[in-house]
Amino acid sequence: MNTDIAMSRLAVVAFDRISPFHLSVPCLVFENRGEGDLPPFDLRVCAAEPAPLRTRAGFDIATRHGLKSLDWADTVIVPSWRDGEERPPEALLKALRRAHERGAHIVGLCLGAYVLAEAGLLDGRRATTHWGWSEHFAARYPRVELQRDVLYVDDGRITTSAGTAAALDCCLHLLRRRHGAEIANRVARRLVVAPHRQGGQAQYIEQPLPASAQDDRLAAVLAWALAHLDQAHSLDALAQRALMSRRSFTRHFRDATGTTVGEWLAGQRLARAQRLLETSEHGLDAIAAQTGFGTAASLRQHFAARLGTSPSAYRRGFRGV
Repeated sequence: MNTDIAMSRLAVVAFDRISPFHLSVPCLVFENRGEGDLPPFDLRVCAAEPAPLRTRAGFDIATRHGLKSLDWADTVIVPSWRDGEERPPEALLKALRRAHERGAHIVGLCLGAYVLAEAGLLDGRRATTHWGWSEHFAARYPRVELQRDVLYVDDGRITTSAGTAAALDCCLHLLRRRHGAEIANRVARRLVVAPHRQGGQAQYIEQPLPASAQDDRLAAVLAWALAHLDQAHSLDALAQRALMSRRSFTRHFRDATGTTVGEWLAGQRLARAQRLLETSEHGLDAIAAQTGFGTAASLRQHFAARLGTSPSAYRRGFRGV
């Protein structure tokens, strides 16, 4: 089991005029259904303001917990904020500072990054937020190293995400980081969402769904490449398989995935390697060959660059071997 992030007690902050979707995201990912060997979580929704809390959908919610639960939690999630122009309640900011000072992991989803920034927790750190608020956020919090185009940023004990669906990606990333790719994939399947999108993937994609015959061919090529990650894939070869010019393929690929061919392949290969390290007895050379990294040295290099650890340490963390 990976012990770099504790995630057994989670506090999710609710506030007046909250978006029901944003509140539901961490609740869906970390809810404890007692299913099989899924990890147990004790999740509490905590009111940051006096109840009942109104939602933007026109109904009220009431919680049994208040801000004192932030002193209990080892992970605190602020699922959004109602207005980037409005300073959050001082009681909430103080509770977040206390939680951070005692070692809790603090997560700001979407405009929740504003709450973390207002508490001073993002000064000198990398962070992201919804792309539509990026200019405003950068001007308001110049001491934050804003990453404008990514889905989420994991900066040690502080994690932030872009808007809406990227919050799901971020929560699945936290689950994966603590409990591994197999558990995260099972939860993703239950939610019927993509099991893994790298945090560095662009958050704003012009054409998220196939809109032409070319896009259909691109989807087929992506599926083929995933099924053959052990092989070398050049940009020209993939473009030829899609019956496109290099330039057209590059443009359609970025429109569909928000990233480059090289970055996408590296992310998919890394995710496959993580799963093999967790679930198989294969050595590093075999895993490197099966995932297209070629050599154990290349596999180690990519793990160090993207995950800050080695494949062997990753396997020991999740399997105790």
